[in-house]
Amino acid sequence: MTGGRSSGSDSPGSDDTFDELIGDPAPEVDVAPEEEAAVDGSAVEPAPGRLGVWRSVVSRNRALWITAAVAVVALVGGLLLGRFVMAPASAASDDAPAPGLVTVPVEFGALSNDVTIRSDVGFADPVEVMIDTSTISGPAVVTGQVPEIGAELGPLSVALEVAGRPVITLPGELPAYRTLRFGVSGPDVAQFKEAMRDVGIDAGDPGNDVFDEQASNAVTALYAAVGYTGPESEEDGESSVRAAQEGVRGAEQALSSARTALASAGRDGNAIARADLDIANARAVLQGARDNGAPWDEIVAAQNQVATAELAREQLNAAPDTSAERAAVESAQSQLSQAQDDLARARQQALPALPAGEVLYLTELPRRVDAVAAERGGILSGAAMTVSGATVALTGSAAEADAKLLQVGATATFALPDGAEHTATVTEVAPGADGESRWQVTLQPAELSADQIVQLQGTNVRVVIAVGATAGDVLSVPAAALTAGPGGETRVEVVEGDPRDPDARTRLVVVETGLSAGGAVEVRPTEGELAADDLVVVGR
Repeated sequence: MTGGRSSGSDSPGSDDTFDELIGDPAPEVDVAPEEEAAVDGSAVEPAPGRLGVWRSVVSRNRALWITAAVAVVALVGGLLLGRFVMAPASAASDDAPAPGLVTVPVEFGALSNDVTIRSDVGFADPVEVMIDTSTISGPAVVTGQVPEIGAELGPLSVALEVAGRPVITLPGELPAYRTLRFGVSGPDVAQFKEAMRDVGIDAGDPGNDVFDEQASNAVTALYAAVGYTGPESEEDGESSVRAAQEGVRGAEQALSSARTALASAGRDGNAIARADLDIANARAVLQGARDNGAPWDEIVAAQNQVATAELAREQLNAAPDTSAERAAVESAQSQLSQAQDDLARARQQALPALPAGEVLYLTELPRRVDAVAAERGGILSGAAMTVSGATVALTGSAAEADAKLLQVGATATFALPDGAEHTATVTEVAPGADGESRWQVTLQPAELSADQIVQLQGTNVRVVIAVGATAGDVLSVPAAALTAGPGGETRVEVVEGDPRDPDARTRLVVVETGLSAGGAVEVRPTEGELAADDLVVVGR
């Protein structure tokens, strides 16, 4: 046997079992011959062999053993430190001074309650311009007057030229949806008359919503004001007028002829005059015979002459039958009246009309051109351009609870690109469309320079709107400083001396409260004195 293992290797306490527990077996240790002889006699103890094994284990895992030793030392040191070093410090804390009062100073200055929103900066009320091209015979080619971005459209401006005809801008909110011609009526007619009055053209009373001859004549004046000829009348308008005029002349001639025929068929005025003369002569002869004492037979003869003349006159008094001639006159009169009506209608139909595609109604003129889709030489389709108000507006939204605090005319502030504060005025507060929970808020900024408008256009700014403010500087304290007294009065506790001193004296001051804003409350002392920078208790 060359190793230091005992022959009883199968026993539970053998070195083989130990080797299995610790992993790889330790290297065999050579022993002296006398030791080997002693083994045979079972007189030598196995202790030296196990000691070598442990030495080998320690040497092969030295780093692990060192780490474990350091951890044990740190644990023991921490326990000792907590027991003998920290404990005295905790005990010493029992002798620390009691905490003082929590106070804040009374503020003096203006107090306001604000609503803050985000708003987009742009020109007010942008709308897309749609032009009716249904009345144009042929393609709606843009032939000119295409505006540039930034141009302004005012009353009597030509927004565009399509197929050689102008699109005239007029004040109004109802879009043009039909051609206005003689005889039509409705709100669009009243709007046209009102627009004409605004531009200095008399189209009649706007209270009368009928497009009459005066309104038609105003169309001609409108086109003359923008340098264009009036719209062409219907194709057969002029020929219809000429035909109607010929009809009137023919009816007038027919009536004259019928009247002449009636006169010819009536009593003969000359014969009646001659009969009257014969009667007068016969009566004169009879009277002369009587005056001269003529013989009876001459007087009788003269009497017979008078009777004959009177009988002839009576026969002339009988009226002839002129019913046919009178009927002809009545018919001619009716035909003349019909011809005159036809002429009036023809003239009315030939009066100037206002095509729907040649007028553009816009509210709040002048308007600024923001975008142009139409191109000269192109076919007009869809929106021709986008226009907006000529003034800059701030448009944003607010929660319903905040919006109900806002009023038209309220003052607001926002920051310019250079950081300077600028004012604005609330012009509209309206509920959101289609059941939206947020309300729309529109503001009009104070006058801006051209450079400022360019810098602000299209930006989003923070707007602060004052919904309540004190009339000057007031005393204010945090809401936490207010307490209720036994009688329901409101009080503040004022500290006299150093608030860090637990024995500092305090006094109660009864106050009236005012505006509350941003956690601060306006206060006015009613019992006791209160001044700016006084320290009031908000906690203990």
